[in-house]
Amino acid sequence: MFGSRTDREMVTCIACGERLSRSDAREYDKHGDRWERRDKTFEYVCKACFSEMSRHPRGDLEATLDAAGAGETDRGTFLEQFRELSRSGSERE
Repeated sequence: MFGSRTDREMVTCIACGERLSRSDAREYDKHGDRWERRDKTFEYVCKACFSEMSRHPRGDLEATLDAAGAGETDRGTFLEQFRELSRSGSERE
């Protein structure tokens, strides 16, 4: 009758920045376990960006991004830390 709360909630696509209704977006869980919802917040991807996403395993990419300070530090610091973490990870393999 009035639609659900999620139909009216607006979210932002983390890939392209488009603002859209939550019902028109896909949930993205950077930790890879979108089924466990307790105490979790999700990011969102619009359908166009979702269709372009790779479905291949990402290994430790998300953990490396977190460790490098993605979204929490300036770009230069993040890139430097990501490069160092990526180098040390590839040396272990």
